Amino acid sequence: MTARFKDFGKGTGLNSDEPIVFRLHGEEFQCRAQLQGKAMLAMAVDASSEDSAAAAKLITEFFANVLVEESATRFDALTQDPDRIVTVETLGEIVGWLMGEYAGRPETQPEAS
Repeated sequence: MTARFKDFGKGTGLNSDEPIVFRLHGEEFQCRAQLQGKAMLAMAVDASSEDSAAAAKLITEFFANVLVEESATRFDALTQDPDRIVTVETLGEIVGWLMGEYAGRPETQPEAS
């Protein structure tokens, strides 16, 4: 009897080591090129919570995980600056865009045939 087996190799579907960068309030922030799949799954599960405190913690942890150290320090300072407001909606848009980048899905939907 042959056992069922599959080798998942290095465990990565994305071969890009190119960092992901976004701009906010004229500053560029660099994110890690790849994110652990487990972190993405946790984000998806926790995002379904209706607890606003948990959602705020989740977003803070997400940025701490994806931003490289130097960018994380500047991002934290920016999001606490009373003169440069970053709305919850903007944070949500950034998270959504980053999740799409990490998932490797295209930005636009294919055209219907």
